[in-house]
Amino acid sequence: MNAAALSWFKSSYSGDEGGDCVEVAAHPAAVHVRDSKLGEAGPVFTVSPTAWGAFVAEATC
Repeated sequence: MNAAALSWFKSSYSGDEGGDCVEVAAHPAAVHVRDSKLGEAGPVFTVSPTAWGAFVAEATC
């Protein structure tokens, strides 16, 4: 999947003051995560929707 073709959104946990921001793009087969400071030039971390759901569940406890 081409990262530029995905619909990215900034995490609701990222502040408006800049700095540490995470962007996520959900696709039926995968969830893609990247550092918003690097944008399209940076690496993309890709996991299954099941793995992403488990991560979010643990992170929000």
